[in-house]
Amino acid sequence: MRADLHVHSTASDGSLSPSAVAWAARAGGLDLLAICDHDTVAGVREAQAQLPAGLRLIPGIEVSSALGGRELHVLGYNVDCTSPALLSYTTAAAAARAERMRTMVARLQERNIRLSYDDVLSAAEVPPQCIGRPHLARALLNRGVVRTIAEAFERFIGNEAPAYVPVELLAPAEAIDLVHGAGGLAVWAHPRLDIFDREVRGICKLGLDGVECYRPRATPTELQYYEAATRDLALLRTGGSDWHGSWHGPLGDFAVGEDEIAAFLARVS
Repeated sequence: MRADLHVHSTASDGSLSPSAVAWAARAGGLDLLAICDHDTVAGVREAQAQLPAGLRLIPGIEVSSALGGRELHVLGYNVDCTSPALLSYTTAAAAARAERMRTMVARLQERNIRLSYDDVLSAAEVPPQCIGRPHLARALLNRGVVRTIAEAFERFIGNEAPAYVPVELLAPAEAIDLVHGAGGLAVWAHPRLDIFDREVRGICKLGLDGVECYRPRATPTELQYYEAATRDLALLRTGGSDWHGSWHGPLGDFAVGEDEIAAFLARVS
């Protein structure tokens, strides 16, 4: 069995529609897939409706939270996509994302940059609830304000730049409770090793179920550390590519095997 438990679609900031993601996953030799879009489960139903034979889909979400000023994302697996609390959260998150973008555009306009909210939507080619800073950077590039995406972040919309607007995020405890309330398993997404080492025991006490150990860019040393820590803390291990599009390579190039995530599979069967 080959699995990828962290893939994005156009329901958030991926490049393929949910159904296209499912078919690309099967073409890439995957048997198990989890679509975990940012703060939404909107793509899960479409993928389920057009799922190719031989591919199993786990309903998922990537919930944005923050700890000590740094983002900490919580993957929710096997969530009930009809959960009223979860849907209420996703609706509020979408509205907040759109309002944040309008504010950033207004800050750019105050600097005499000719850019509109509609320009961002056009550059994004995704619904308003899905837009983020990469789409704003693309709009600035299209307008000729910057020459590269990196320049847009450095000069205008990066964390220390003048048009940046911080996003209000849940605390990790709230994100974990949200996932549990929807019947799901809460897994720490792509943890940074230094932050993981400092915070994992405290977050574990909040009800964390697992850690995304297996990732394309994780070093052998990191893998050994995550595996040892999850054993010591009785946490599940998962793995995923965090695939957003073809710039990450073909979907299916990265996969985890049944042995690596056996305990997780037993909980979602």
